Amino acid sequence: MSSSSSGPAITGVDFVALPAKDIEASRHFYGTVLGLPFVKNYGDMPASEYQAGNLTLAIMEPTAFGQEFRAQSLPVAFRVDDVAAAREHLEAQGVKFVSETFDSGVCHQAIFLDPAGNALDLHRRYAPGGGLGDAA
Repeated sequence: MSSSSSGPAITGVDFVALPAKDIEASRHFYGTVLGLPFVKNYGDMPASEYQAGNLTLAIMEPTAFGQEFRAQSLPVAFRVDDVAAAREHLEAQGVKFVSETFDSGVCHQAIFLDPAGNALDLHRRYAPGGGLGDAA
């Protein structure tokens, strides 16, 4: 492996892994409730991938891979056009929100949990303030 003095040539993020307690409940949540496009299952292993825009989410039961289960407490932020409308849609499906919808000064957000207790976030940036592809 080669690296220069400026560090490795990282060109992107291929996937983010989220732990599941019950892979079938998580598959239903990510594929049906959130409506994310299914990418693949990991053979007979309790793991699946879903596509969220340009980010692949690998949902897996960590105990099947020799790891301990621990829910993610810091949220993955999903970009939506309208946080209030997206929240209303998810609440109608029984999704548990753990925050009020709030305004950070540059974006609106609302934090909710998946079936395993991982923190997820509905997010809409309305002002410049960081990251590639700032959305107005």
